[in-house]
Amino acid sequence: MVELWDVSKTAAAVAAVGKVRKGMRLALGGGTTVAAALDALRTAFPGGFGLEIVVASEATAAEARGLGIEPVPLAPDARFDLMLDGADEVTPALALTKGGGGALFREKFLARLADEVVIMVDTTKLVDRLGTRHPIPVEVVPFARPVLTRQITALGFAVSLRTSPDSGRAWRTDNGNEILDLKPLAPIDEPARVDRTLHELTGVIETGIFVGLAHRALVGQPDGSVQLLERPASP
Repeated sequence: MVELWDVSKTAAAVAAVGKVRKGMRLALGGGTTVAAALDALRTAFPGGFGLEIVVASEATAAEARGLGIEPVPLAPDARFDLMLDGADEVTPALALTKGGGGALFREKFLARLADEVVIMVDTTKLVDRLGTRHPIPVEVVPFARPVLTRQITALGFAVSLRTSPDSGRAWRTDNGNEILDLKPLAPIDEPARVDRTLHELTGVIETGIFVGLAHRALVGQPDGSVQLLERPASP
């Protein structure tokens, strides 16, 4: 039986891949919706032919290769026509919580190199404010983690170290760093300010708060239709 959740994500992914054209330089994030997008890309562009694809995680790279699509390394002059990615939370202003899969640094890095960033989600990811349903991931230098845990707790977050379900040890990102998952005492009203505050702490590599990066979101519905959300114009 196909779950409605799968129908929604697949619909969003297929709609996003419909924006891809031969000759594009394409960046891909990570997660289950990106996996669905890879499957749609395999159908539209067998073997990735006609595309230059850079991916944000080793997991996405492995998924791509399993479908016969070979990603390329990040070039010194890299720019992308389009980035496709998922999200853990999406607000009406297209502020995002990302990093459930741990690739937040690379995803944000690639997003800043893309002319257009399209987010693919299902309706469960829509929230009024970040921190409503999902913790805020923060990638940190392992050496600094004990001090950062104390400092971030003092800012009003409940902080937990992400661990590996197999070993129980600290989970490591593809960059060799650790992830702290932050639960705010209340949903976040000013995500950009919180992002800046966290970045001021020495040892923070990146946060899972994405503000001003997504241009539009494609929201898959249980009936297979797709809702388009666009970032509000700056005043």
